[in-house]
Amino acid sequence: MDSKHNTEVLIDGKIYTLAGSEEEGYIQRLASYINEMILTLKRQEGFTKQSAEYQNVMIELNMADDYFKAREQIARLEQQKAEMEKETYSLKHELVATQMKLEAAKHELSEAKKE
Repeated sequence: MDSKHNTEVLIDGKIYTLAGSEEEGYIQRLASYINEMILTLKRQEGFTKQSAEYQNVMIELNMADDYFKAREQIARLEQQKAEMEKETYSLKHELVATQMKLEAAKHELSEAKKE
């Protein structure tokens, strides 16, 4: 069973105590990510003039955007990995076939020298 950790984080100027099974460093990285997202949006003209509800929705949408882009990148990388594994298998097969041809040629040469 995972042990619970209590971690204090600072998000948007407020301290929150979070409890969970994740390590403190990981929770701090999450808080840092959220803070960076908030700061980025607050720098945009007119953002802070919007309602708190609108600001929260925009933060959530930006995080969802990052999440879906990361998932798409993972899918692309997994596709590339599968293609590279297929190519590696093909190249290994080609190498084995070439080695067999080389051995056959060496054997032929050896037989020809005996004659």
